[in-house]
Amino acid sequence: MSDCLFCKIIAGEIPSVNVYEDEYVLAFLDINPVKAGHTLVVPKNHADDVSQSSNEDLAQVMGVVLKIAPKIQETVGGDGFNLMSNVGEAAGQSVFHTHFHIIPRFNGDGLPMWEHEGATDEGREALGEKIRNALIHQSDTLPPEPVEGASYEKMEENKYRSN
Repeated sequence: MSDCLFCKIIAGEIPSVNVYEDEYVLAFLDINPVKAGHTLVVPKNHADDVSQSSNEDLAQVMGVVLKIAPKIQETVGGDGFNLMSNVGEAAGQSVFHTHFHIIPRFNGDGLPMWEHEGATDEGREALGEKIRNALIHQSDTLPPEPVEGASYEKMEENKYRSN
């Protein structure tokens, strides 16, 4: 996409500090890091967000994340890391090209997480039912097809559950 910042980085039109690259994926340090080592992992194929990406692109990206995240954590001396993808402006997405953030974390680093709003058992059950029904009415199967190692089991009354 001609006006996409990450497409321009992938094409080499905008400089970046790359930490990994292969035929399908580019990983580079965030220009405005939350913590040292904050890395963005992007598929080279453009899609606006993770919900628009192909299973193949997401599998390639996750393979790279699994390879580089522990090394990033080790290199910066982190105690853990957050892995996240913001989908939509309301969720904080500012570049509309699928990407995942690897953010190294340190014990006691003070970086806040989101607040929990809480829910009753009845409320969670009702919401779960609505989501299952939305999935059933979307198509005959749960899209996208599960990644290898994941499965969905059809239960009574056309309900689905994740295994």
